[in-house]
Amino acid sequence: MNFAVGLKPLLAEARSMESLEKQLICPICLEMFTKPVVILPCQHNLCRKCANDVFQASNPLWQSRGSGAGPSGGRFRCPSCRHEVVLDRHGVYGLQRNLLVENIIDIYKQESARPLHAKAEQQLMCEEHEDERINIYCLRCEAPTCSLCKVFGAHKDCEVAPLPAVYQRQKENGRRQKQHVGLRFDSLCSILEERKKELLQSIAREQEAKVQRVRGLIRQYGDHLEASSKLVETAIQAMEEPQMAVYLQHSKELLKKITDMSKVSMSSRPEPGYESMDHFSINVDHVAEMLRTIDFQPEALGEDDGDGPTDSSEGVGDEESLEAPEAAEDVGPRQKPLSSPHGQH
Repeated sequence: MNFAVGLKPLLAEARSMESLEKQLICPICLEMFTKPVVILPCQHNLCRKCANDVFQASNPLWQSRGSGAGPSGGRFRCPSCRHEVVLDRHGVYGLQRNLLVENIIDIYKQESARPLHAKAEQQLMCEEHEDERINIYCLRCEAPTCSLCKVFGAHKDCEVAPLPAVYQRQKENGRRQKQHVGLRFDSLCSILEERKKELLQSIAREQEAKVQRVRGLIRQYGDHLEASSKLVETAIQAMEEPQMAVYLQHSKELLKKITDMSKVSMSSRPEPGYESMDHFSINVDHVAEMLRTIDFQPEALGEDDGDGPTDSSEGVGDEESLEAPEAAEDVGPRQKPLSSPHGQH
């Protein structure tokens, strides 16, 4: 089916509006930004409601201060670049509004509400039936056509659907699938963040245990040194005793104390390499390679290629999913117990 001469300008304007619409999509709800729109420190934008939802999801134990009050303080990660956003006591209500984006949204909605160039729209006529507008979509041929082509023309044996319905259906399927894929990747990011937290906590626990042991040894050595110093001072004073009998009596006792002091074992000193934390090394190269190869399931892609727009109403997003999500959740070998002499390498 060929189109009349005015189709190219219309398609160009439609592409321009579609390109603008993509820039006005919130990465959380995957819909056009809902005012108020807030701008994050990383210069990405979010609906304030979506920013609040992300904050709540990142801080499940947080509770509002006072009735009807928004989040006060806290932090969350930008869904676009994973940059950490630190909030002040005003919470998401302390984020600056992006009035420029809000104005662009208003203008876009006004432009979208009116037809795309009435003159160009009138030129969307069937080439075979010059007085008939293009108003239906042939599901078999995957081409727009007119009603007369369905009744008398090349598409009389084909299944058709209203053109606006097919457009809205395909647009909704694409939105749903993008949201589905986004949620799967958000889930992977959450798993990585949780595993990172667990491993860092393991390192912190052993670090604290080693520091506490060293502090205990410092106190032990300090007490031993203080006792030795006092014993030496007592011995020096005893040597100045003028009476021989008293000196001999004290010297015997001092010799016994010195002998006992020298027998005190200092075997609890740290072994060589005690301060090393190299056994906490991990190798995530295989995980990174696996993440780079994530793709849509071949079965789902094969089904979609054969079905065409007729299956759009059933939701392509329900058919496609990311490959091997369970494998991606295993971000690396589990950390061995701290008592083990060898860690992960």
